Amino acid sequence: MSETLQTADIHLIQRLIPHRYPFLLVDKVVDIDGYQSARGLKNVTMNEPHFQGHFPGKPIMPGVTIVEAMAQTAAVMVGTALGMEDKNMLVYFMSIDKCKFRRMVIPGDVLEMKVETLRGKPGGKVWRFGGRAEVEGEMATEVEFTAMMDLSASA
Repeated sequence: MSETLQTADIHLIQRLIPHRYPFLLVDKVVDIDGYQSARGLKNVTMNEPHFQGHFPGKPIMPGVTIVEAMAQTAAVMVGTALGMEDKNMLVYFMSIDKCKFRRMVIPGDVLEMKVETLRGKPGGKVWRFGGRAEVEGEMATEVEFTAMMDLSASA
């Protein structure tokens, strides 16, 4: 068990997934254990565009963006494990299940997203993940989601 866990900083993340501002929702992915599990980090700041309307005077990160941030974390995990840097990998939601929201996420929070692969293998297109987003150890969101990863795109 001497395997070293990997980390993806913002530069590597941008080489793995196509998302850019204002829809790049993960700042760093740490503890990448192959394509089995990883932990994403998102620094939630007031200057994000969704806070202008969700909600004026009481900024709350939309639940769907929390789920999207977990999906981006999962895509970075798989992309890192499979060496997909600069390959224009695309990922598409297929389903979102068992989604629960338990805590509001607000500016100043650090959102920690733990994802694990429930089903999927190298070379496979359809993957299923479990995700849990927390702030200071308190569960904000949990979800299971299925995604199709287009790993065949070329640079």
